Amino acid sequence: MDIRKPPRDLPAMKPAPHTQTVEALVVGAGMAGMSLAHALASAGVEVAVVDRADPAAMTAPGHDGRTTAIAAGSRRVLEGIGLWGALAADACPIDDIRVSDGDSLMFLHFDSRELGDEPLGHILENRPIRESFFAAAGRAPALELLAPAEIADLARTDTGVVAELAGGETARARVVFACDGRGSRLRRDAGIRVTEWRYDQSSFVCAIAHEQPHRNIAHERFLPGGPFALLPMHDLDNPVDGLRHCSSVVWSESNRLVPALRNMDDTGFSAALANCTGGFLGRIALAGPRSVYPLGLSHAARYVDRRMALVGDAAHAIHPIAGQGLNMGIRDVAALAELVVDARRLGRDIGEPDILADYERWRRSDNMTLAVTTDLLTRLFSNDIAPVRAARDAGLAAVNAAPPLRRFFMRHAMGVVGDLPRLVRGEAL
Repeated sequence: MDIRKPPRDLPAMKPAPHTQTVEALVVGAGMAGMSLAHALASAGVEVAVVDRADPAAMTAPGHDGRTTAIAAGSRRVLEGIGLWGALAADACPIDDIRVSDGDSLMFLHFDSRELGDEPLGHILENRPIRESFFAAAGRAPALELLAPAEIADLARTDTGVVAELAGGETARARVVFACDGRGSRLRRDAGIRVTEWRYDQSSFVCAIAHEQPHRNIAHERFLPGGPFALLPMHDLDNPVDGLRHCSSVVWSESNRLVPALRNMDDTGFSAALANCTGGFLGRIALAGPRSVYPLGLSHAARYVDRRMALVGDAAHAIHPIAGQGLNMGIRDVAALAELVVDARRLGRDIGEPDILADYERWRRSDNMTLAVTTDLLTRLFSNDIAPVRAARDAGLAAVNAAPPLRRFFMRHAMGVVGDLPRLVRGEAL
C-alpha cells in the first residue's frame, strides 16, 4: 500500500561466488522462505536463498499492496529468530476481533483480555516485512542471498543437492526447501500432485482512511459475495482528505461483480466500500492504490521428496477468510527448523528421509484441518439463503455466549493450539 513511510535502503546483495556450498538451500525469497532461512541461520546452519526476482523489485512501491495478519504464535517465532524487533514499530496490534453476518444483530466477539495481556495478533504491510527480512539477511553471517538468480537445473541425489544457476554458478547443499509459492516449479518437477480449485471470488485489497478510530478491533463481516475484512493499522503520517485513522480492507466478492468494481473510479469504489463497512467508521477515503487477486485453494499430496521439503504456499494455500495463510507457513518454518537444528546438533545429515518425514507428519494434519475449515466457512457464509443464514447466526451467537468455547477459538486464531514447535511456544530454537 505504501501509504505511510518511504522505502528503506536495502543493503547491497553479496555477489554470488562460482561455487556456493551450504548446508541448506532455500528456493524462494518470499516471507516464508526468508523466515526459514533466518530461523536456520540464527542457529548456525549455513543456508543460501535463491530467487529469480530482484529484492529491490520485491520491495518497490506497488509490488505488493497487501497486508498480513501476524498471529500471536507467529510473532513469537519472529521474536525467537531475531526479526520482530525491526517490525514492532510498524505493527498494529489486534486487541479484539468482531465477526458479524451482514446486518444481523448476532455476532461473535473475541477480546484478547480474556486470555491475558497479549494481543491476538498484529497487522503489517507486506512491504516493510520484506524490507526488514532482506536488510537482516545482509547482517547474517550464515545466510547468503543469491538474487536475482535463476535455477537452470536442480539435481537431487541420495547424498545431496546441486543447483546449477543460469549465470554459471553452482550451489551445493544437503537439502533443498521449496518456498517458491503456490505455482511451485520444484513441486511440479518432483511430480508431486496438488488438489486445487478456484473460488468464484476475487479479493480487493486496499487501505482506507476513516473518521472514527478503529480501537485496534479487526472486523470480519460476512456478505453474500464473500467475507469483508477491516484490519486495524497505525494512523497515517499524512492524512487523506483530513482523515488520519487507517485500516486495511480485504474484500472478497463474486467474480460476476469484479469487473464493475475494478472499473469504478475512486469515488465510486469508496462509496461501495462505505456501504460494506456499515458506516461505523464515519467518513472514509482511499488511502492508497487498490489491487485485486483471484482466490483459490491448493494442497500438495505430499510435502517431501528426496532431499526436498515443501514449505508455505508451495505446500498449501487457502482462502484469506481467516487471515491464516502466512501463519500456517510460519508454523511450517518453526517445525522444520526445529527438526533440522536438532538433527544437526546430533551430528546427523539434515537431509535424511526420516527428518523430512517427521516434518510432514507434524504439519500435515494442522494444515489440512485449516484448509478444510476455511473452505467450509467460505461456502457456508458466501450466500444469502435465509435458512442457512439463520443457522449460522445462531451458531455465532451460541459460541459468543459460551466463554470456554470462545476462548478455544481465540487460541486457535492466535495459532497457539496443538502440537506446537518450541519457537511458537516462545522458547529458544
